[in-house]
Amino acid sequence: MALSKKPVKGMKDVMPDEMRIRNYVMNLIKETYGAYGFTQIETPCVENIENLTNKQGGENEKLIFKILKRGDKLKLAQAKEEADLVDSGLRYDLTVPLSRYYSNHSSELQSPFKALQMGNVWRADQPQRGRFRQFMQCDIDILGEASNLAEIELILATSQVLGKLNFKNFNIRINDRRMLKAMAAYAGFEEKDYDSIFILLDKMDKIGIDGVKECLINDGYDKAGSEKYLDLFAKLEGNDNPIGFLADTLGDFLPAECKTNLEEITFAVNSAKAADFNLVFDPTLVRGMSYYTGTIFEVELKEFNSSCGGGGRYDKMIGKFTGQDTPACGFSIGFERIITILLENNFKIPETGSHIAYLIEKGVPTDKLAEILNEAKKLREEGNTVLVVRMNKNKKFQKEQLSQAGYQEFKEVFKN
Repeated sequence: MALSKKPVKGMKDVMPDEMRIRNYVMNLIKETYGAYGFTQIETPCVENIENLTNKQGGENEKLIFKILKRGDKLKLAQAKEEADLVDSGLRYDLTVPLSRYYSNHSSELQSPFKALQMGNVWRADQPQRGRFRQFMQCDIDILGEASNLAEIELILATSQVLGKLNFKNFNIRINDRRMLKAMAAYAGFEEKDYDSIFILLDKMDKIGIDGVKECLINDGYDKAGSEKYLDLFAKLEGNDNPIGFLADTLGDFLPAECKTNLEEITFAVNSAKAADFNLVFDPTLVRGMSYYTGTIFEVELKEFNSSCGGGGRYDKMIGKFTGQDTPACGFSIGFERIITILLENNFKIPETGSHIAYLIEKGVPTDKLAEILNEAKKLREEGNTVLVVRMNKNKKFQKEQLSQAGYQEFKEVFKN
């Protein structure tokens, strides 16, 4: 039977033109985040299964690519449950591995620690536009900073990357998990039901207030409580001060610092932003991960009708490893979705220097070839991209292909 030429479902081969754009964007991300003091690290692709299934990853824990035990440890005949077969899995995000990494190395790292991670993650999800089963994530996290300076820096840095890629007038939506919980408590819902209620709330943009109300009642939640809950959102429409309104309405259900926190972040970001975007308070913003404890945010690009990045504060996760909570906040840029948009818009990499191709005819003497190679070396030292290749029989087609790859100048070298 012939081997399959196609990649596994949900994964893809990257062609040279796309790879050039991917490398350009990755370098831009590293350069921009580096200017903010973030230090690049790397964690393994494989994590201990107990770390990945600790009930903090939300729906992603159902999408783990699990790895069987190896060698003598794998005893299929005696296995009675999954734990007898599986001891690790491919990481589904970079936050869980970072928390383990920091827990293991905190004594060797400066505090607060500003981490930059870029790497592939895996989820057994249904593939669609901009969503794959293997995909690149680019995360920045600040560990050990309890104040909202962390959120401010993360939003400013991430928005600046998007601005450098020519995205304009985009939204970064912001909310706080404490606000979500206070609104649910005000309506009379029990704490054990919060996550289920938030899942329904997350559908607000697709099914509207009436749709969410119907779902809540159909799921058995009190009608009066559901109406009281959704009435909060209805009263926010057109309100010039939604954060202040909610703080006044929710009273003791909402920690006093929550209002101040959101207002300070909004003021600071709007005062110092380097990109054309709007920071928008959105009380329906949920974010799927259960590990978020405070501020949450999400990037919304008009070119993509779904999230193109997000993050938030997760002050309890590192404590799962060490027994002592550590302030932590992170922002993940939607790398694959951004690349999808750039490709669809025929994005061109800003060029520096010339792209020159030497086409060498077969039979050119060695001394003449050495002369060409030294000439190419000098041009590269001057900042140019120089390709030295053999001349094909179909020279016209060869030049067309190279032109599509960005080469503007051709030097033909003949044996005579």
